[in-house]
Amino acid sequence: MARQLRAEQTRATIVRAAADLFDRHGYESTSLGEIVEHAGVTKGALYFHFAAKEDLAHAILELQATTSRRLATELDGRGYTSLEALMRLTFGVTRLAAEGPVLRAGLRLATQGVGVRPPLRHPFTEWLDLTSARLVDAVRQSDVHPDIDVESVAHTLVCSFVGTRVVGRSLEPVTRQPRRMAEMWHLLIRGLVPVTRRARYLTLAARLEREMP
Repeated sequence: MARQLRAEQTRATIVRAAADLFDRHGYESTSLGEIVEHAGVTKGALYFHFAAKEDLAHAILELQATTSRRLATELDGRGYTSLEALMRLTFGVTRLAAEGPVLRAGLRLATQGVGVRPPLRHPFTEWLDLTSARLVDAVRQSDVHPDIDVESVAHTLVCSFVGTRVVGRSLEPVTRQPRRMAEMWHLLIRGLVPVTRRARYLTLAARLEREMP
């Protein structure tokens, strides 16, 4: 059991080191030798867990998908409206990305065209489905205009979410991300939410921004 625990810890250390380097330097510009050095492990330890750099990228994308799904499931179980759950999901992912390199690296891998191996789905496809499902429910709950094109709105929302993070990481400190996320939602709410319910969600966006560390 102790040996298995050490192996799991070593694997986690390697993944985190790779994520940090992929996030800062990009996938193509990072070598396995640099990952070994950054993780403080031997080459043998790395190859015990990962046969190639592509396997490390896949592991990071898997972690990103698992984290997003887990957060979405947790929020769905707390009794929030679907629109609130969606808003909290975007702020939650933003917070987790600020706290550690795995989600930041996952986003960079996704935007750099690194291949995703089945059965894992591309992160953007996953986010589009998560968003679409919650928008459908938000329409049923009368929190979103009934005449929206769900597919189109989901695409716009995911593009805004991804673009806000990609542009922000290049131009601003990570501490600016909550403000940008709130600005994104202020625009979306004014276009999607009926006037009678708009104040509630504008207030929620401001509160979620304040609650971010």
